[in-house]
Formats: sequence, C-alpha cells, structure tokens
Amino acid sequence: MSLTSAHSALVTLASEGEHVDTHPSISPFLTGGAAFVILLLLLWVTTRFNRDR
Repeated sequence: MSLTSAHSALVTLASEGEHVDTHPSISPFLTGGAAFVILLLLLWVTTRFNRDR
C-alpha cells in the first residue's frame, strides 16, 4: 500500500459517519467544576505537607 492510497483511505474513513457519543446526563460544567475542586484540594494538601520549605 503506497502512502497516497493509505492517506486517501484514512481520509475516507475519517469523513464517514458522524458518530458522536455524548450522554445527556453528563454536564461538562459539572465535570470541569469537579475537576477544578479536586485539583484545588490536591494543591492545598501539597502545600500543607511542604511547610518546611
């Protein structure tokens, strides 16, 4: 398989079908907010353990 035929096959494969796998109950704002709170909690724990620096 040459490079151009492989490229055209991949482009064709990527352009076919619009499969969007989203779940209606998962909110991106809730997920992002939860990740932000978890990262802030980890930052707070890290700063509590590194008081001697």
